[in-house]
Amino acid sequence: MSALSSLKILDFSTLLPGPFGTLMLADLGAGILRVEAPDRPELSREVGAKDGNASYLHRYLNRSKKSIALDLKKPEAVEIVKRLIMDYDILVEQYRPGVMAKLGLDYDTLGEVNPRLIYCSLTGYGQTGPYRNRAGHDNNYLSIAGIQDHSRRKGQAPVPAGVQIADVAGGSLHLVAGLLAAVVQRTETGLGQHVDVSMTDAAFTLNAIPAADFLGAGIDTGPERGLLNGGGFYDYYETADGRYFSVGGLEPKFRETLCTALGRPELLELAFSEDEDAQRRFKEEIAQAIKSRSYEACLMLFREVDACVEPVLTLGEACGHEQFRSRDMIVEVDGIRQIGCAIKMSGSEPVYAFKGGEVGQNTEQLIRELDFTEDQMNRFRASGVFGK
Repeated sequence: MSALSSLKILDFSTLLPGPFGTLMLADLGAGILRVEAPDRPELSREVGAKDGNASYLHRYLNRSKKSIALDLKKPEAVEIVKRLIMDYDILVEQYRPGVMAKLGLDYDTLGEVNPRLIYCSLTGYGQTGPYRNRAGHDNNYLSIAGIQDHSRRKGQAPVPAGVQIADVAGGSLHLVAGLLAAVVQRTETGLGQHVDVSMTDAAFTLNAIPAADFLGAGIDTGPERGLLNGGGFYDYYETADGRYFSVGGLEPKFRETLCTALGRPELLELAFSEDEDAQRRFKEEIAQAIKSRSYEACLMLFREVDACVEPVLTLGEACGHEQFRSRDMIVEVDGIRQIGCAIKMSGSEPVYAFKGGEVGQNTEQLIRELDFTEDQMNRFRASGVFGK
């Protein structure tokens, strides 16, 4: 049995944050039913290279998820959703606050139909506050969360991250945590609840170390002012041929190993000095020592040295790395290679049932399983709730 095989989730989310969160749950065995617009293709189907008529991104994010097509502006859609939530008693939505209420699909309405319903809303700024109706994207959330300012070089502009930090590390993971916490509480009380996750709130919590100092002692941070944001030797260093290595050996034993590996034991005095000028000189010496070697020479040097020094790999190199291969982090689903589940459990295996499918490909089958009469089915078809 899979870890979450008892959970059935109705997923109204789109693009990346919600679908990534429900992908994690699907990989752990939850039954996910996506509710999609029948005549308005989701953007994630169009982004990047394609497998047939949908992108590889969509095939990945919607792995193991079934799809039903409903025009939510039709009253018949509300009728169908109310029947669905008696079985799919966890709902995930990603609309701006108030949209689901206008559709007649808000928590108060559906909670009356099924008091066990766990209703999870994932938005940029949450259900309350002055920004609740404001549009935003990942870089906006990171910006007002205070992350981008201290995550840059002095005198330089913030750099767009290659991955969506607020969307995924913030929103998706907090969505999963909040949803599962509500499931645990429901087993004790028998009642569901509304889970409100803001991607900006979630991103704000990622300021764990600098915010603790600011809120506790009034010590603010800034570009290259902290131990972990370039203010110390914990940083990235260029090789002679333009590649980079990360050096993160904060603990004394790793600093000692680093100096020894570089053939510079005399740097130990600087390495262990608390003087800011000495630490600056230590960082400069490390930079020069690495800059004098090629990427391959550094690979050979640090391959067997446990000093918290690793190469900055391209994505292609990472996909072929022995560590990820050994951890089954690249899997094949319906002939497509995809990233695997990062959660390893001794009592269950991840589920990779099928790649993301077509819009509404399970509509007829699932609607019939809800025991609607043939007259009701004909009425639904005539209304256009399933699309043209």
